[in-house]
Amino acid sequence: MPWNLTSTHAQPGDLALLVGLRHKYYIFPLIPGGVMHTHRGMLNHDDLIGKPWGSQVFSHQGSPFFLLQPSLADILTDLKRSTQIMYPKDIGYILTHLSVGPGQTVLEAGTGSGSMTVALAFAVGPGGRVVSYEKRPEFQNLARKNLERLGLAERVEFKLRDIAEGFDETDADAFFLDVPNPWDYVAHVRAALKPGGFFASLLPTFNQVENLLHALRRENFAFVEVCEILLRYYKPEPTRLRPTDRMVAHTGFLIFARRVEPVEDGRVQELLEEQGSGGEPFLEGEE
Repeated sequence: MPWNLTSTHAQPGDLALLVGLRHKYYIFPLIPGGVMHTHRGMLNHDDLIGKPWGSQVFSHQGSPFFLLQPSLADILTDLKRSTQIMYPKDIGYILTHLSVGPGQTVLEAGTGSGSMTVALAFAVGPGGRVVSYEKRPEFQNLARKNLERLGLAERVEFKLRDIAEGFDETDADAFFLDVPNPWDYVAHVRAALKPGGFFASLLPTFNQVENLLHALRRENFAFVEVCEILLRYYKPEPTRLRPTDRMVAHTGFLIFARRVEPVEDGRVQELLEEQGSGGEPFLEGEE
């Protein structure tokens, strides 16, 4: 696996992050005999292999760089893409709310360029499984290449078809639905999830969220949450700490829910109606 975050020194085949002046960076695999060309000179891979991560290195022109291991956020930002970008701020929140972890089976529909697929495959570990549905072959091919570059393709099963036909899997631990009209497929998602399974979707507009909320209620999903993540950076200067001039504001609404089982006395429907009245998510200690 080229993306190895457990090593202390750069090894052949490792995925490296080279950061230069003004944080200009490059992500590439270390190949014996290889050469990295930058706008500030060349660096031989053989001179990088064997160095401790975090070392300062220099191009043939004398320009300084730091040799690091790329983070998941670095990888996701650097991915080749032909679809709308998913930001690490949203991906991280989705992973925690879906409770994705080692050994799980996770489904997604709408592979796109594979940024969420990468994050899911990283989270489920070598013993887990990600099944990703996509109907456009050009998107799936790009996503597959992105996963192969990171050594994560073995954890992902790609399926090329229209999800209106439903899903082959049952009892999945979690499902991320990333399509423009997710409300049309909530019944299929329910059939693919295990009882109590986790659901998430990302949508850009209010009317899309409204349609999805109606569908979630109809298909007996509960504990519904809708939120958005706003990210603001600060200039890391101790004597003049202040916000940067730009921030990553609205990128989409995140919708979360759990599959629950219908009951005859209507209490599930009452819960759904109460949540739909604008109540906040249940917090520990509340009654």
